[in-house]
Amino acid sequence: MQRHFDEELQTLKVQLMRMSALAEAMIAEAVKALVERDEKVIATVYAREKEVNHLQVVIDEMCLTLIALHQPAAGDLRFILGAAKTNSDLERLADQAVNIVDKAKALLEEPPLRPFTIIPRMATLARTMVRDSLHAFVNRDPAQSRAVLLRDDELDQLKRDITVELSEFMRQDPASVSRALALILIARNLERVGDHATNIAENTIFVVEGRDVRHHGG
Repeated sequence: MQRHFDEELQTLKVQLMRMSALAEAMIAEAVKALVERDEKVIATVYAREKEVNHLQVVIDEMCLTLIALHQPAAGDLRFILGAAKTNSDLERLADQAVNIVDKAKALLEEPPLRPFTIIPRMATLARTMVRDSLHAFVNRDPAQSRAVLLRDDELDQLKRDITVELSEFMRQDPASVSRALALILIARNLERVGDHATNIAENTIFVVEGRDVRHHGG
């Protein structure tokens, strides 16, 4: 019975990593559509969203089955409940990628506003946070989780920087307002990706240490 439980728990981890990889790819592709004005990847993002939504259902069912059939002890029970919460955060951050590609699709119909520097940096940082937070969760590694929490401040600062920069664009050129606002919202979407990665990292600390570090640091 224990061997079956361990195998099913490993399968759950693999499915979470698969979902995380899909979400991370969606972020990269959505930003590529925006920065490189590449319409071809837009359909790929929407297709991946369907895969993510399907995996969310599969993973939730796996969590319920593990609890119902095996009645896991405290540590494993926390992990499975944490997996269900992580599953929800992964689906929501994938939704942020869809929000980005929706705005990118509209922006492709207009002239580009400016060369992009901050948004690609935000995207790279957000994707790294997603990857590292998920690895920390499946490996039950609170130290890696705390490293993710520290990077959230950097992502927030980049979002503030681009908001200031684009606000100046709007002040100098009223014709740029709609495009600048769309880019500010995209930066906000990337910030939200980081927030969901932070949730996963905080969840890992709770699973491993039984400590709730939300709202007051690690």
